[in-house]
Amino acid sequence: MKFFVDTADIAEIKDLIATGLVDGITTNPSLVAKAGGDFKEIIAGICSIVPGPVSAEVAATDAAGMVKEGRTLARIAGNVAVKVPLTWDGLQACRALTGDGTMVNVTLCFSATQALLAAKAGATFVSPFVGRLDDAGQDGMELVREIRTVYDNYADLRTQILAASIRNVVHVKQAAMIGADVATIPPAVLRALVRHPLTDKGLEQFLADWRKTGQGIA
Repeated sequence: MKFFVDTADIAEIKDLIATGLVDGITTNPSLVAKAGGDFKEIIAGICSIVPGPVSAEVAATDAAGMVKEGRTLARIAGNVAVKVPLTWDGLQACRALTGDGTMVNVTLCFSATQALLAAKAGATFVSPFVGRLDDAGQDGMELVREIRTVYDNYADLRTQILAASIRNVVHVKQAAMIGADVATIPPAVLRALVRHPLTDKGLEQFLADWRKTGQGIA
């Protein structure tokens, strides 16, 4: 499973990309507003340090406006994935932009039938929002499981499932077990994946035993 990091913070991205664990970046208007600065400059800066897809979202809600904005975003860098909402207009824009050869991330997906439409429209990624469904009292990961089943029934559907609105380490594990192609993860959750109390306890014991030997390696 690929890891995309859900942030527009350049400093955070530089730190995480150095690990070699980051396959791409997702942004949204809220994250860009939090980062501050010019939107297109922020996207260009991220694209320059991230070799994988960088999702940048349109602001228009009509198909023509989304296509126009999407083409503007696509010109920033070759690894921009244009984010459009899962609406009729968004699906029309998806078809037009993929026809240009642009990667498209169809976002705000909350049902398997919506995901099927996104795939038929040629989406590169579809983003089911796991956490938001959980917040509404539903099982967000069940949606990922349903989409995986639908897509696996049809070999001609090439859209990748991008599990979004990930809130915790358990979400990441579940997405991987179900077979999501990508999980887009907040930086804090990505860092939390490495932590386990028994790892810390074991390392502490190894170091204590090593100090008793009085030896050095370097």
